[in-house]
Amino acid sequence: ASTADSKAKEVTVYSADGLKSANSGNSKEGGGFYDKVFKDFERRTGIKVNYVEGGSGAMVQRLIREKSNTKADIVVTLPPFIQQAAGKGLLAPYKPRGSERVAAGDKDAGGAWTSIVNNYLCFIYNSKELKQPPKSWQDLLDGRFNGKLQYSTPGVAGDGTAVLVKAMHDFGGKDAAMGYLKKLQANNVGPSSSTGQLAPKTDKGELLVANGDVQMNYANMKSMPHQGIFFPAASPTGKPTTFALPYAAGLVKGAPHSANARKLLDYLLSEDVQREVSAVGGGFAARTDVKATDANATALAQIMKGVEIFQPDWADIDKNLRSYIEDWKSATSS
Repeated sequence: ASTADSKAKEVTVYSADGLKSANSGNSKEGGGFYDKVFKDFERRTGIKVNYVEGGSGAMVQRLIREKSNTKADIVVTLPPFIQQAAGKGLLAPYKPRGSERVAAGDKDAGGAWTSIVNNYLCFIYNSKELKQPPKSWQDLLDGRFNGKLQYSTPGVAGDGTAVLVKAMHDFGGKDAAMGYLKKLQANNVGPSSSTGQLAPKTDKGELLVANGDVQMNYANMKSMPHQGIFFPAASPTGKPTTFALPYAAGLVKGAPHSANARKLLDYLLSEDVQREVSAVGGGFAARTDVKATDANATALAQIMKGVEIFQPDWADIDKNLRSYIEDWKSATSS
């Protein structure tokens, strides 16, 4: 049960970072996707959006802690944490209007969650200091990246967990991936609970390489122009690889403002808002019937050109995530 006023004209969103302008804090002003969409939603409905941001895993852990007094209405997080939230009974089934236009692989069959913005794992580099991006995982072991490379913490941040997933895919299994990440630790600055914190450090040159995701890093390039996006290949002669890492939204079980939450979920998947995913947010529309042709959509297509996209086994990752994280901690002494 929640102590919140169920009749209040408000809705609370817990979200992974990346969709709100990094420069806008918690104000309504800013050029991010959430900044515009939440402001438009409030103007249309009179419902105020309360926004709480953190790492994907951290948001789910907060839902667990607050289970006896639910405060969030909607959670937006990356795989495998949205599956984790569903598996722990934290989500209530709801299929927003427009979700029938979302591909089957980008939503839960039972309605526990639906992707609202599609996205892909990437890495970023300081394009002022490095004239060319690293081409493969092997390049990242170079001594010039000592103390100048950082990736967000697997198990806490969605993008950080994605680094682990990509490594296991690219190196052909868990053991080989852990062996590589053990070597990489010599260059790694250390833990970061949020991937969004790494972009400004990379832009300033404090870091030369970090992990990220295409939507977030492309969207903040206007304010952080020294970021370049790249996708490390498994080997020096291999193709760059990545996988889909969508922002997935679910209605929180016991949400104090569930009616308002359903309205916001419907709005996020409306055709007009989905067209703004690329134009405003620098991401990829979740609805398959929305074919964006704006300048951002064209630039994003160019970024993804020649990149091999693989499909992770999310059921396996959801089942074994804890053991994978423990193996990572052991390998890296984290």
